[in-house]
Amino acid sequence: MKQRAQAQKPLAPRINADDSPVAAAERLGVPSSPPLAGRVVAIVHPAWHSCGSHQVFVSQARAYRSLGAKVISVAIADAPGATEGSNQHKSYMAATADLDADLRLFTGMPLHGVLNPRFLCAAWRWLHGNFAEILVETTKLVRLREALALAPRVDLIHCNHFFCVPVAIRLRERHDCPIILDTHDLQARQYVLRNHAGWALPPVARYEDMLEIELDAMRPIDILVHLNDEEAAAFQKLVPEGRHALLYPAVNAMPAGSGGGDPIIVASANSANRLGLVWFLKEVMPLAPGVPIRILGNIDRKIQWGAPGLFKAHAGLFRGRVETDVLHDAYRNAAAVLLPATAGHGISIKTIEALSCGAPLIATPLAFRGLGINPAGLPNVTVAEDAAGFAAALRRVHATRHLPSASRELAATRRFYQQQFGFDAYRNALGEIVGRLVET
Repeated sequence: MKQRAQAQKPLAPRINADDSPVAAAERLGVPSSPPLAGRVVAIVHPAWHSCGSHQVFVSQARAYRSLGAKVISVAIADAPGATEGSNQHKSYMAATADLDADLRLFTGMPLHGVLNPRFLCAAWRWLHGNFAEILVETTKLVRLREALALAPRVDLIHCNHFFCVPVAIRLRERHDCPIILDTHDLQARQYVLRNHAGWALPPVARYEDMLEIELDAMRPIDILVHLNDEEAAAFQKLVPEGRHALLYPAVNAMPAGSGGGDPIIVASANSANRLGLVWFLKEVMPLAPGVPIRILGNIDRKIQWGAPGLFKAHAGLFRGRVETDVLHDAYRNAAAVLLPATAGHGISIKTIEALSCGAPLIATPLAFRGLGINPAGLPNVTVAEDAAGFAAALRRVHATRHLPSASRELAATRRFYQQQFGFDAYRNALGEIVGRLVET
């Protein structure tokens, strides 16, 4: 059994990613920067990478550290057997070096947890598409003893996603501190979308049943934080007794370059992205023959599994998951960034990234959901209502890709990004929310 950290040891400046948790805990130090100087924040989040949610977790850690707090990242795996030391743990750490925390912990449900009667019942309902129940029951069985031992003090818990709340509650029982929950959209809607795009045994789980599980998890929380105005309005009606705050996410800016290269699509492996990309490949690409496209991100796996014939026909377009420097080069050189959203709820992190690079955007109206902006007013944005309009804009961009163009540093989309989703705005807003909460 690993040695437990001394409870009186304070938290350290930065811990190397390859340190063991015990070695990291033994080097904990005390911060001195206001306004959260001397505070310790535990960020509880799913152990996800290569997606928009991960970028939110990265921004949270960076913001809390800039406010003077020391940060503990508690990454929760959502698959049985993905515990510390597992292959999933190693893969996750290798893919998330950008999450800058003072102490990084990874934990999950042991494999023998699948024999738990409650988990078995949830697994049966999962076969019918009830993702809410299986995720909550998985998180309830997460091994947390070491995380509790290695966190000598926690002043605030910032939890992400309702199904991670059971871990946050267990941490609060030890540290008696407030919990913020970042809701990341109304997840029951996402699960309905996932069931439409995938498969489930009949009768398929109802939206109302999954929503009730989601709302039950939120009720012990001190304050609910929402990523966009539509999401905030929905939860204020669903949880009228709760405290709510609107906090647009900070998203790392992509570099502004000179363009001239191929148009790009950047997408992670989720159901909404899959539906949009299938529409693009089926309906738009035949209307823009000869236009080279590059598709970056792990969406390739989703298409290969869900639409193998379509993937085979367009396999040469897919680049898969790429390293950060390759992604930056792709944005820098892109003739345009394509946002073919046809389904989905909540804010799109990839849309915000696209705004930040200043490149021409070709997008469906749904790509701008929850951003509080009329994209038609941005001169470097083309909003396409249908496949024909999307393809026409794509052909124009390709034909003019080598012509001189206005500076992308000064593009309207980049200015909007800086005002709405810049790091300073996010940090200041987060500081106002948590400052009052921690003092109270």
